[in-house]
Amino acid sequence: MVRVNRRGFVAGASLAVLLCSAAMAEDFHGFDPEKADGSMPSAQQLADMVKDAAAASKPRNGSSFVIGFANLQRDIAFCVKVEQGLAANAKAAGIDLQVADNRLDGATALANAESFLQRNVDYVIEFQTDANFGATIMQKMKDADTKVTAIDIPMPGATFFGANNPRSGFMGGSYLAQAAIAKFGADKVKAGYLVIGALPQSGAIPAMRTGGQIAGFLASVEGFSADHVITIDSKNTLEESFTQMNNVLGRIPAGVPILITAINDQSATGMLRAVKQAGREADLLVVGMGADETQTLASEPAFIASVGYFPERYGNYIVPLALMQLAGKKTPDTVLVNHVMVTKANVCKFYPDQKCAEGETLDYKFPTDKFAAHLADLRKSPDLKGFENLIPAD
Repeated sequence: MVRVNRRGFVAGASLAVLLCSAAMAEDFHGFDPEKADGSMPSAQQLADMVKDAAAASKPRNGSSFVIGFANLQRDIAFCVKVEQGLAANAKAAGIDLQVADNRLDGATALANAESFLQRNVDYVIEFQTDANFGATIMQKMKDADTKVTAIDIPMPGATFFGANNPRSGFMGGSYLAQAAIAKFGADKVKAGYLVIGALPQSGAIPAMRTGGQIAGFLASVEGFSADHVITIDSKNTLEESFTQMNNVLGRIPAGVPILITAINDQSATGMLRAVKQAGREADLLVVGMGADETQTLASEPAFIASVGYFPERYGNYIVPLALMQLAGKKTPDTVLVNHVMVTKANVCKFYPDQKCAEGETLDYKFPTDKFAAHLADLRKSPDLKGFENLIPAD
């Protein structure tokens, strides 16, 4: 499910595999980053990990480890699944997981970080959206000698765990394009509009996701006009995405395809609802990002697919990685999710509580050569200087 990326890495393509950097991570009580399959470690494994960690880094309260988790926003489906996975691992390991809500706000994230340090936690997991606050938070963590894993938005000096933004974006955009051509025909698609729900406040790294969505779409639709690409600021919420999509619908002529993708499933869902409210669903196709809104994927005809991130499994990696670091073991500095397309036809394979739709298939082909060219362009971007480890090798 995840893979590690550093300069010079060759990343595997199979689901639920983690690869390590040249500085190989050690096997840690059966948690081998090269072989991890995304399943939760056993209670005994976690207990053994805690024992080693405590021998190397005595819990600061003198009895048991305390990990602070600052969630992005606790009522977002993706974030709920991340938190549940972390909580399950922490409970099995006998770790006190203290949870705070960053509420999609940098100042709140800073206050939460300061609160964790005042409580003298042993480790911190940050899921915070405002890139402008990352350096300040990490300086405080460094001063307190507290290690950090940052989810999805990098923070200087923290272990990064999260999206392979270029690949996931390119997958989603190219899938949307190919599905649109299959439904509407190439000529009609060229007359349509691509609308992207972006998240500018999170900086250049998540922007690789939405930039990849555009690049992947254009890689699969020759001659699509740049004037027909509209980017809105989703604010990472369903409500704001609905409002902003409603605002731009008047710019899109009646009867042409409306092709939507976004930074996450919630934003894509808000955009979808705006189009439905306008009575234009017949012209609509949506590809989400995250595959955490599986009920929407299963029930909304226009919501045809989402790029899978499997947030419910994040804790199965992050808690062992935290304990490895507390135990003084080698760990990779970057762990990237290995994404797959979750569609109406295969959703039940990943999420058995949903039914797979019969006949919902697309002969999708990932544009490998054009993706390689896209990666080469990213490596030249001055905005990504210092973040080369977040650009996959292929």
